[in-house]
Amino acid sequence: MYSLKDRRVFVAGHRGMVGSAIVRRLEGENCEVLTASRKELDLRDQSAVRRWIADRKPDAVVLAAAKVGGILANDTYPADFLYENLVIETNVIESSFRNEVEKLIFLGSSCIYPKFAPQPIPEDALLTGPLEPTNEWYAIAKIAGLKLCQAYRRQHGVDYISAMPTNLYGPGDNYDLEKSHVIPAMLRKAHEAKFAGEREMTIWGSGTPKREFLHVDDAADAMVYLLKSYSGDGHVNVGSGEDISILDLAHMVASVVGFDGEILRDETKPDGTPRKLMDVTRLFETGWRPKHDLRSGLEDAYAWFREHVETGQARLNVA
Repeated sequence: MYSLKDRRVFVAGHRGMVGSAIVRRLEGENCEVLTASRKELDLRDQSAVRRWIADRKPDAVVLAAAKVGGILANDTYPADFLYENLVIETNVIESSFRNEVEKLIFLGSSCIYPKFAPQPIPEDALLTGPLEPTNEWYAIAKIAGLKLCQAYRRQHGVDYISAMPTNLYGPGDNYDLEKSHVIPAMLRKAHEAKFAGEREMTIWGSGTPKREFLHVDDAADAMVYLLKSYSGDGHVNVGSGEDISILDLAHMVASVVGFDGEILRDETKPDGTPRKLMDVTRLFETGWRPKHDLRSGLEDAYAWFREHVETGQARLNVA
């Protein structure tokens, strides 16, 4: 076990959905949480990252910072997704090594796996086939971060580990329809359709692909759990172990929001990977389990949406 008591823990990306959840989770660990806003620290600036980590001297680092987005954003800005994620992770990992950080956990993504990986996807499916084209830029950057942790571990003996969370949702999510993932996009569409009195809402694709989802607070709990208890060369899948079709998800979201209109499918839009369910045997065998089922998690996410939602610079007119 790696005790976090009295340790200084730097959470890179603390303003994002995952990073903010990890900060909340660390409040119960009797540790000092270090954070830096974008104005204080540009993680793309190698010199600035080196100075900041050298000055603050964290004992542990949680690398949750990343440029993220859905299919549309990945397809529109491939260079940004590849370059920015590469420089963020290399700067933080290399600077952590230079300054003798004791423990580091790198957060990847389930999109690192091949498009037609076996289901559920085991950790050893990595690099066994071509990636899903709609998010390959982001996936390549995340694979590089995972491999960088392995390389530093093998060459220098440092305790750097990687965790691959599945699709996450919950408080702090992004509801900008040009950049959001499927759950926040559906919640916003259903909400706006309901309060506009519309009788239908449209989802992308055929609705047949199946996806796994995990509430962000459960993901944060798993990350802290792994930071404290896991020390291995291989990455660890983090998920719920259950999946649902996009169409069934849309009906569940509509039920949570209270929208009783028709769900239409725009089949001119891409489906992405046919199915993506991760094998979480390695994690579950340690005894860890998520606390939220999908329905209760969606209810929590929608409650946060009603209270806090913002998209870009414009606030939604929430009834």
